[in-house]
Amino acid sequence: MARQFPWVLTDVAWSPVQEFTRGKHLGLPLLSWGTAPRHLLATRRQLTAMGLRPGGQEPVAYMYFRCRRACKQVFAELFLISAAAPKRTATPAQHTAIAKANLARRICGQCGRDAGYVVPREHGKCHPCWEAAEYGTTTTTEWADAA
Repeated sequence: MARQFPWVLTDVAWSPVQEFTRGKHLGLPLLSWGTAPRHLLATRRQLTAMGLRPGGQEPVAYMYFRCRRACKQVFAELFLISAAAPKRTATPAQHTAIAKANLARRICGQCGRDAGYVVPREHGKCHPCWEAAEYGTTTTTEWADAA
């Protein structure tokens, strides 16, 4: 029985000399797990961890491995680290907008207080208000008003 991806000597974009690969996948060199030069090639997630992004470049190779949990082969795109661009950082206005959006997710729809956690979207109430509506008990705001 022949191997599905046999070793082949081919030209590659990251080296001036030919290197052994596992053939081609979608027209690009195919590398098996652990054979890609780590100082030259990286996946999207590895670029993100380095503070980089592909920056519009096309992948130069694919890496394949078998996912034991899903019982299938996975193909990951590999990019040149030297051609990667730095990640864009959010502006102060974007950070402010994100903070406002996160605050709005924590506001209770019934009592209007900051719950201190993201209010569930199913009912739009903090836990004390939901308990009061569900079981007919008093809420914490009613206790505070009574005192």
